[in-house]
Parts: sequence; C-alpha cells; structure tokens
Amino acid sequence: MENNTGKPWVELGLTDYEYEMIKEILAREPNYVELGMFSVMWSEHCSYKNSRPVLKTFPTEGAQVLEGPGENAGVVDIGDGLAVAFKVESHNHPSAIEPYQGAATGVGGIIRDVFTMGARPIALLNSLRFGTLSSARSRYLFNGVVSGIAGYGNCIGIPTVGGEVYFHPSYEGNPIVNAMCVGILEHKDLAKGVASGVGNPVMVVGAKTGRDGIRGASFASEELNEASEEKRPAVQVGDPFMEKLLMEACLELIKTGYVVGMQDMGAAGLTSSSCEMASKGGTGIEMDVALIPRREKGMNPYEIMLSESQERMLVVPMKGKEDEVQSIFRKWGLDAVVVGTVTDDGILRIKEGEKVVAEIPAKGLTEMCPVFEREAKMPEKLAEIQKCNLMELPEPANYQKTFLDLLSRPTIASKEWVYEQYDYMVGINTVVRPGADAAVVRVKGTKKGIALTIDCNSRYVYLNPYVGGKIAVSEAARNLVCTGAKPLGVTDCINFGNPEKPEIFWQFKEAARGIGEACRALNTPVTGGNVSFYNETKGEAVFPTPTVGMVGLIEDIEKVCTLNFKNQDDIIYLLGENSDELGGSEFLVMYHGLEAGMPPDLDLEKEIALQECTLKLIKEGLINSAHDCSEGGLSVALAECCLAGGMGAQIRLEESTLRPSSLLFGETQSRIIISVSRESADKVKAMAQSHSLAISKLGVVQGKSLVINGNSFTINLTLNEIEARYKGAIPCLMKG
Repeated sequence: MENNTGKPWVELGLTDYEYEMIKEILAREPNYVELGMFSVMWSEHCSYKNSRPVLKTFPTEGAQVLEGPGENAGVVDIGDGLAVAFKVESHNHPSAIEPYQGAATGVGGIIRDVFTMGARPIALLNSLRFGTLSSARSRYLFNGVVSGIAGYGNCIGIPTVGGEVYFHPSYEGNPIVNAMCVGILEHKDLAKGVASGVGNPVMVVGAKTGRDGIRGASFASEELNEASEEKRPAVQVGDPFMEKLLMEACLELIKTGYVVGMQDMGAAGLTSSSCEMASKGGTGIEMDVALIPRREKGMNPYEIMLSESQERMLVVPMKGKEDEVQSIFRKWGLDAVVVGTVTDDGILRIKEGEKVVAEIPAKGLTEMCPVFEREAKMPEKLAEIQKCNLMELPEPANYQKTFLDLLSRPTIASKEWVYEQYDYMVGINTVVRPGADAAVVRVKGTKKGIALTIDCNSRYVYLNPYVGGKIAVSEAARNLVCTGAKPLGVTDCINFGNPEKPEIFWQFKEAARGIGEACRALNTPVTGGNVSFYNETKGEAVFPTPTVGMVGLIEDIEKVCTLNFKNQDDIIYLLGENSDELGGSEFLVMYHGLEAGMPPDLDLEKEIALQECTLKLIKEGLINSAHDCSEGGLSVALAECCLAGGMGAQIRLEESTLRPSSLLFGETQSRIIISVSRESADKVKAMAQSHSLAISKLGVVQGKSLVINGNSFTINLTLNEIEARYKGAIPCLMKG
C-alpha cells in the first residue's frame, strides 16, 4: 500500500512530521496496523487537531450542564431528576458519494451517541444544504439524503421533528448533511464512555464486523475530487432494525447498574472506542481481535480495527457480570462477546490469538495528537464585498410579483416535500410538528416539553463570520423562545473548507468568536458537537456553515405557543424594530443577483430583551401566536403565520425613512411577530415597554387574504394564491 514516495504513512494521510512524532511516542517504527490506527485517530475528523485551540474558547459550563464536551453527547438538567442528552454531527463526505447510506448512517451514528449516555432518543432533526435544484446532481443528492434520513429514522421509530434545508451553488459537489438527536434520561442512568476498573472485561456488542467503512474517518478529513467516487467502501451500510435492537439492549443494560463504561463504535470504529475509553479512564486495554464476531471471512487485524461497520458498541461492565450482559443481548438477538480486559499500564494492546499486532499508549492516539495553530487571514475580496453600496439599488417594479417569487425560492419555500417523508408523529409525543419555528416534544409522565431547533444562515457567515456566528446562536434561541421554551444549551456542527488555507481558518475563528459571544450572553453553553473541515470540491469551499443545534425547556406543555394566527380580529404586533438592511438577504440575491454588503446587525442586549419579554408574554398567556422574522423578512413571516392558521391579515406598514424593499424583504434581526386579543393589548404593550423593547402595530387578523399596504405599494393575495407558490416550489423543481 505504499505510494510512489515509498512512504506508506503519506498514503494513509499522515505527514512526515506526524510520522516522526509517532516514532517518538512508540520509541520505534510503527507496524502497518499501528500506522493505520494513528492515521484514523490523528485525522481531523477524530482528533480536531486544527480546531481544538479555537473550540476551547467556547463557554461550556453552566448550572444546567451535567455533561459538556468530551462525552458521546452533551447533557443538560431539566429538573425533577430528568435530563436531556443531545448532539449533532456531520456526514457530509459519505453523503456526497452515496447519499442514501451516507445520510442513513449519519442518523444511526448520532442516535447511538445519545443512547450510549443512557438516554432514550425521542427526536431527530437535520440541517441539509445542497446545490441549486436546477442541477440534476443536486436533485439526486437531495432525494437520496432525504430518503436515507427517512428510511433510517422511520424504521427505528424515532420521529424526525424538525430541521432546515438551504440551497446554494457552493454546495453543488459537497452537500452538508448534519444530523441531530435528542434523548431523555434520569440522572441516575447517566452513562459515560470510560474504561476503568483494572480486570474488568471489555465486550463488543451488537452487529458483526465487516469491511464497510474502513478508514471512513480519514476519508472525511480530505477534500473531495474526481477520485472520491472510488471511495464508496469508506461509506458504511446501516441497518435500522439492528440499531433498534441494540438501543433497547443497551438501555436495558444501563438500567441494571452493571455498566462501567460504554462507547459507540463510530468514526475509526474499534480503534477510537477502545483508545478513547482507556484514555479517559487513565487505563489500558488488552484485546484479542480473533474473538470479535465477523460477517466476512479473512479479515485481518488492520481491517478489524479500522472497520466502521454500524450498530456496534464497546462495553466495559463490572467483572463477574459477563453472563448477565450476554443474557440481555441474547434476548435481543445480538452478540455480546468478551474480547479483552482493562489493564493498568495505559497501553492499548491488540492481539490476534497470542500474537501482539499493535501496542500503543492509549493517550498517544488521543491526547498526544499534534495540535496546529493555523494562520488566519481575512479573504482579500471580502472587504470589497462588504462595502458594496446597497442604498442606491433600484426598487422592484412590482412588489407583489417579487413577494410571490421570494416565496418560491427553494430556501424559503415550504419544506413539506421533505418532512412529509419523515414519520414525525411516531411515539405520539410530538406537540409542535415540522414547519414551525421549533419542534416541541412532550416529556412523558410530566407537564414538561422540550423545544428543539437547528439553525444557520451560511450567507451571513460568508459576509461576516463573526456576526453570522452570533446570528446562528441568537436565531436558534429566538426560535425556541417563540414556543415558550427557555434555551438551555447548544450543540454545534462546524462545517468549513480546508483549514490549512488562511482564509478558511479566519472564517472559522471569527465564526467561533461570534458563537462564543452569543452563547455567553444568552446563557446557552456549548455541550459538544462536531467539526467538519475539508468541505471542498476541486479546491472550492462550501459557504462557511457553523450549524447550531439548541434545546429548551417548556415547564408547562399546555402553554406552548405556535406561529399560526388563531382568532379573527386579533391585533398583530411586531416586537423589535425594522431597519434599512438588505445585506445577505434572499431578496438581494434573487432580485439583484448580489451576495454582498454586511449581514444584518445584531445587538445582543436587544436580543436578550426581546427573548425575555416574549417568554414572559407566553408564560402569562397574553399572546396567541409568535413567529420569528428570518429569511424573506417581514412579508414572508406574515405569510407563514397566515398559512399555518388558515387566516388572512390586513397589514399597514409605515415606510417612514425605510425603502419598501427593506421593510418588506429585509432580514433585520431581533424581530418577532405576535398576535394578541384586544383585551390583552394594553398589557402586552406595557410589558414591551417595561423591557425597553420597541413594539408597533402591524394590523389585524382578518379574512382569507393577506393584504399589505404601504405608501408606495400594495400586496393583495388570497391564501390559496400564496399557498400555491409557497408549497408548490420544491415539488415542481424536483420534477426537473
């Protein structure tokens, strides 16, 4: 397997510098099995060697945080001895090569991360990005990814309750597929991925090991090119029915109290699970690969250690409880085999029968990985793009046509074509369905609800990574607040290009700075996540995409708030202020063909006031609906409120000094549309004033049309006309 340099480590993705480090750690030359183990564990996907210093700047602690970064999933307290485990991860490169299996196994992996913590998964979300739907390849990837997500989630019986889908040419060759899972657990059942207790057995449980996914972690740590199609074997194959059995067996096992540690075999398979558990426990593990159940003949130690076959776990139970563990897994029709023991020497020792095939300090694969401080430089063209004068652009000739065209943009249009393929009601806990600001699921046996969302506007991050990072967090929190949920914590999936390019690393650092600042201001610590670099095709990077997943708590599910207008003659108000901003807007791209200017400004003090006021209004039952203004601006948000409730609205917008295009289609931040009964109007206005929050009357809920009048424009459309454009756009484009 040597390349033409005669250096097998280069073929495996390691540099000369890293190879010399490996020799120092081992005090000798590595053999090929050891080299393979180092190559996957020192890949960016597993090691975070390019991102670790930046990630350490995130706030990770808070009174609500039970487990932060470093475990399989973050865990936050929701009171009464209950907690929420949640995590988001990427499966971008596999989905670009094999969209169905790439997406399906991404879902499977994130589910395992959650139930490994002792939590029963209750909901799935996803954040997806593709090229334009005019491209046959993008349609193929989009269809395959959605089918893969649906196929896996529907089969395992976990509802897919929310997410987002964006379309942009930068994702043409490299889609972004981020999967998020949320689970509920009791504090007493919290499990960790640690190998402790010298002499305790090490067991492989679940599916048999095959050759699929070998070196998948390394594949995820390089740019895509013409040769990437040849790496289909690096894409794992999932079996959701097997995963369902594994989940039930693992949760039953955790309830026994016999588990010392449990770790998913995700990226880097048996290598990562064993060395990470030993490293965290300050122990070693000795393991015999000849004992590992296999589904293919002739597998060698290299293949076994690097296989990423799905639906497998590494478990360290208490010594003497092996029979009980095997009995539980046998009941679920699964393997549970003792393959080794926990040792006290800190060494990961891999044997094949009596022959030692690899002997590496466990921390050598984890903590001793090189960490790089990359050069960061603002892209030369960005300053020019930001300074683009947007104030002198001509106004639309026909605002009503522009509004309808905007509703038809795939990024804005209804994603019903997507979520109708998902089973979002399985388990009958879904209270607020896909298509809202945030999904809401009930916590069985309590009055509580959990609100869930996943957000990022990549164009904002492209134009100003720092501001875009702040907006990603703030919008996620705002979406939760619109349901009546208090935001608790963040899991993020950082999707960028090649970090070795100074311009890309600058984007990453600046976005992280914005994320960290917003998380501190909103008290939403980062509990974990995933970094996905090298999202490039032929040297061209995707738009920077730091996806933010967030969970929030609704104390009383009966008080959940939704976006739909509910009562004729309710008064419609805007909380927050309009401003003359078009930078980064979908309108600017659609009508003027420009991705330029600065993204909308974000004042965190105003954002906090908006969120606190909205939460209080919902808690006191003073408002009937709430909806965040985001892509498409005020006009699109109003249309969504109307369509969701089947009720029209009569709106009057005062233009004052604002251009009609900014007023209708600008994406100014920190704005929420609310509807209020006439009896509550004075109390609502007083509440806004007590929070020093701007509030303005937009109009009333009325009829079956949306009418928006200004001094120089009128939009007057029936809900049927609006719905046809909003809901018909994606199905039409998918026909090609």
